Amino acid sequence: MAQLPVHEFLTQSEQLPVLDVRSPKEYQAGHIPEAYSLPLFSNEERAQVGTLYKQTGRHEAFLQGLDLVGSKMRSIVENAYELAVDNQVLLHCWRGGMRSESVAWLLTTAGLQANTLEGGYKAYRGAALEIYQQPLPILIVGGATGSGKTEILQELKQQGEQVIDLEKLANHRGSAFGGIGQKTQPTSEQFQNNLFETWRSLDLSRTIWVEDESFSIGGVQLPYEFWEHMKQAPVIVLEVPDSLRVQRLVRDYGHLNPMKLARAIQTIERRLGGLRTQQALRALKEERLADVASLLLEYYDRSYQRNLERKPECLRHLLNCPTDEPSTNVRLIRKFVTNHNLHSNLTSI
Repeated sequence: MAQLPVHEFLTQSEQLPVLDVRSPKEYQAGHIPEAYSLPLFSNEERAQVGTLYKQTGRHEAFLQGLDLVGSKMRSIVENAYELAVDNQVLLHCWRGGMRSESVAWLLTTAGLQANTLEGGYKAYRGAALEIYQQPLPILIVGGATGSGKTEILQELKQQGEQVIDLEKLANHRGSAFGGIGQKTQPTSEQFQNNLFETWRSLDLSRTIWVEDESFSIGGVQLPYEFWEHMKQAPVIVLEVPDSLRVQRLVRDYGHLNPMKLARAIQTIERRLGGLRTQQALRALKEERLADVASLLLEYYDRSYQRNLERKPECLRHLLNCPTDEPSTNVRLIRKFVTNHNLHSNLTSI
């Protein structure tokens, strides 16, 4: 049984299971991706022991914890047996204190090798945010709604580039309509953990491509330090013909539930305007989806342009794209990057 620094713990977690012995509520708020929830206490029990600790001290809280855990010891060991790889597991609690130490002792006594995370989940969260303190080689794919940015990222990834799909991690496409048809969003904390796990697998000597996003993607927020890097990164703004953008929006959203689309339109009524809102709702009801898309683009184009203008002009690079075909536009992007010397370490150029 040993305590491992966070980076060694994470390295070992690539082969060994991670057991999170915090309460279910703590786990749901945010956890190490792929970690298994194996709570020592329920939410109510954790609150009870914590209150006792504050009121009477460690000794009484420890004894109360023993009373609560006694009946669970067998199931904890049995679950750990099932999850162990080569008779080994990793585990952690919040601070690397009594909960993880107790479970590690129990599992070691049961014949498993159980190493813990030094500093617990709190140390992991520190590492997850600290990684963005260093310079990051980010290059941003931008463009107004319907420009095909997500498909561009997918094509870049297929061609060997390093890509982070923030919208995929967030389960949201980044607008009032972005959550329709998507899975439930993670918490902001879990989203940031998922981003960290993706980020630490990348080569920071090479360009990392991301889509132009706001600080918030639906209900989740980017790590502040990462957002600061995005604000200072070059953005290639795809200028795709309006007719092609309308067609893409109809393809991407036209098959979704009309009632959910209508509710999304109503949520932006104040910014879209009463008249355009009613026109869009009427067109939706009459299944004139191209008209709906055209009306909404008037609003989203203005919004995107305002946000784009907040970025220094020297970081904004406009790229005319006569098509929205991903492989064609990636060729244009590669040529543009080379000609303007935005990043010199792109692969396959």
